[in-house]
Amino acid sequence: MSATAARSTGSRILLVIAIIVGLILLVSLGSWLWYRSHPATLVEAPPGVLAVLTRPIPDGPEAGLLRRGRYLATAGDCVSCHTRAGGLPFTGGRGLRTPFGVIYSPNLSGSADGIASWTPDQFFRAMHDGIDNDGNHLYPAFPYTHFTVVSRADSYAILAWLKTVPGDASTAPANRLPFPLDLRPVMLVWNALNFSPHGLAANHAQPASWNRGAYLVEGLGHCGACHSPKTTLGADDSSHAYQGGKLDNWLAPDLTGNKRTGLGSWSHQDIVDYLKYGRGARSNAAGPMAEVVTYSTSLMSDADLAAIAIYLETLTPSADMTASPPAAVAMRAGGAIFSDACTACHREGGVGSARLFPPLAGSAAVQQVDPTSVIRLILAGGRTGPTLARPSALSMPSFAWKLDDQQVADVATYARNSWGNHAPPVSADQVADLRRQLGLLTAMRR
Repeated sequence: MSATAARSTGSRILLVIAIIVGLILLVSLGSWLWYRSHPATLVEAPPGVLAVLTRPIPDGPEAGLLRRGRYLATAGDCVSCHTRAGGLPFTGGRGLRTPFGVIYSPNLSGSADGIASWTPDQFFRAMHDGIDNDGNHLYPAFPYTHFTVVSRADSYAILAWLKTVPGDASTAPANRLPFPLDLRPVMLVWNALNFSPHGLAANHAQPASWNRGAYLVEGLGHCGACHSPKTTLGADDSSHAYQGGKLDNWLAPDLTGNKRTGLGSWSHQDIVDYLKYGRGARSNAAGPMAEVVTYSTSLMSDADLAAIAIYLETLTPSADMTASPPAAVAMRAGGAIFSDACTACHREGGVGSARLFPPLAGSAAVQQVDPTSVIRLILAGGRTGPTLARPSALSMPSFAWKLDDQQVADVATYARNSWGNHAPPVSADQVADLRRQLGLLTAMRR
């Protein structure tokens, strides 16, 4: 090759390199300008929920009413049940699995297919009595048994704001309930046995903050709907209120003052931080509670979170449980699995990493009598509810592919009975049953 040809080839190579570098710089500049104009926000699903719950409401004659209504709807976490995956906020269609079948939430948006035509009296009747605008009895999957204590003024504010929420023509699918539960008049009998509309009288022996907490916990927050066990008819078991309840293959834990399984060992600030950030010194919010934190409690005022904590701190402790000691072989096997698979996050001694990965030592969630949530988190993994203040969605991986039923049972038993913890052992049959219900694959054979 001549010197001239070599120089020509070299020039072409340099030109190509220059073009590539130029393109890289151009793409980088474009990306930088895009990110400058699109600041990072909390990744959320379904889309638009946080915008609906947080965007400014313009000043106007009804601005105060609408802001109050949105705050109350947020405190009630209406959006979590009334938004299907991928759907517009509040347009319903989410299937709520109950022991009796699947009930789909209705459209609560301000569209014609939502509640645009509802009157304040009709909406209050739904909240207070469990009867819709057409006179049909509602199923208690809509927790009117708790909303019954919500005041007429608060009900009016919620409706006023919901009517401003943009929606679409979505209608809920037909409920999947067996005969005769698919006939709404059956609820006449259920209500006669389990429900009487009522308000919530103030307890003048308690401070205003306690009474506010009671109103939020017993009413809008409807905490007992998940955290209280159910009777055979699906009503809250008032004799064991707030002592933990099973819900869609999760266990909503004990909220009473029990020091081992409840909130008895939590400080006031522990409770507030958990509700505000979804993570704290004691536990992280996962499963259904993650949604509650993301779309409800993290957006509430500090005063209301403190009031909730004050009220919860006065709940009568549940009875201490008795449990037989675990088998030594299970503890040895579980300890080996824990050291291999769990210590990277939960650390040796189960101490966790403060406000990142929760401690297992002394954990009330780990020591619940019913191990459902512990098994589920090991099998299926979980995600801490992200919040605007703590947007990182910390996750626990699934171990269903790696650990067989006996191994899951052993490591769960180990965590529930180490470092001062004490809870009933977990069996391989319990793990197999939940694995089957969740539709998870059996661990790979090695």
